[in-house]
Amino acid sequence: MEKRIGTISIVIYDIVAASAVNQIISDYAQSILARQGLPLRDKDLHIINLIIEDSADRINALTGKLGRLPDVEVKTILSKASLKE
Repeated sequence: MEKRIGTISIVIYDIVAASAVNQIISDYAQSILARQGLPLRDKDLHIINLIIEDSADRINALTGKLGRLPDVEVKTILSKASLKE
């Protein structure tokens, strides 16, 4: 299986969606190398950035689940090259 490394940026517009986001992220914990969260409570925005390493299919599955949540926006950048194991 070829792995890729990349980033996922998640913007949460309603704090109610945060628990669903966190559950999905937990389901993919083995793919996550780092996580950074920034709660902008005064602006009602919550931002999470993930550094990930996994197959493109698995990364796409993660971003697809996140992107289908209401009040959640997701953007992904993946490396062009596959990583050697």
